Amino acid sequence: MKTVGTKECLLSAGPSQRICTLEHGSELDILHASMSCVANSKNMGQNVVVLSPSAQKASQKMRLVCISDTHSRHDKMPPLPDGDVLVHAGDCTGSGTLAQLENFADWYGRQPHKKKVLIAGNHDYCFERDLAQSRQICESHGITYLVGETAIIDGIRFYGFPWQPIFRSMAFNADESKRRDLVAAIPDDIEVLVTHSPAFLIFDWVPFTGEHAGCHALAQRIDQLPKLKAHICGHIHEGYGFGIREFDSIKFANASICTERYEPSNKPIIIDID
Repeated sequence: MKTVGTKECLLSAGPSQRICTLEHGSELDILHASMSCVANSKNMGQNVVVLSPSAQKASQKMRLVCISDTHSRHDKMPPLPDGDVLVHAGDCTGSGTLAQLENFADWYGRQPHKKKVLIAGNHDYCFERDLAQSRQICESHGITYLVGETAIIDGIRFYGFPWQPIFRSMAFNADESKRRDLVAAIPDDIEVLVTHSPAFLIFDWVPFTGEHAGCHALAQRIDQLPKLKAHICGHIHEGYGFGIREFDSIKFANASICTERYEPSNKPIIIDID
């Protein structure tokens, strides 16, 4: 991998630091990741959906094809790469109407991947305003919609988390206190975490405002999940990228398809799960 440049940011304060590399296009993001221990939070109630568990050998891999922030421009995308599970990390619509969701779900459901996972984003108002009908649209197209829920797919546990730090008056806004309660409900045994917001300081940089817009509580909860293999997000279009954190091998992806100018030109990100 060719290194074009580096930039540094602090993931969390702590006395013991490790360096990990994250590939972001052709750049390297260097994160100073704290190794300080944080006590596990007690899990709250959880809703589990089991999808086609199989006798898949441990040596085999599950291929995830990850996209996010298509903003009703999915029809402008080239064909998606092959994989086992197609994951969309929110903002599938432009303005959150049921008609836009139906149009997206028709396209998403026709993709050849065995399973399709979807969470909502801040543009997807329909999932807040009319959850029952929105979920029915998804289910009618073979899409697993997750909102604070677990889905088990071929033995791998996925969790969907649509909430993000407050941004204007948009869907799934949550203040810091509420987000801390919500992330505490993420089960300890989750292996693939799908959120709309990035975690703080991981693919969350917004050049226009000069700030990291990710979620602090989410970053802390990720460090508490002993079985986590991948975190997939979107929301910050400028944060598009993929990387593997060295000290725990978690794979991170900001899979925003649309650029900051809402051009659907970023490529899907492929993640293989052991």
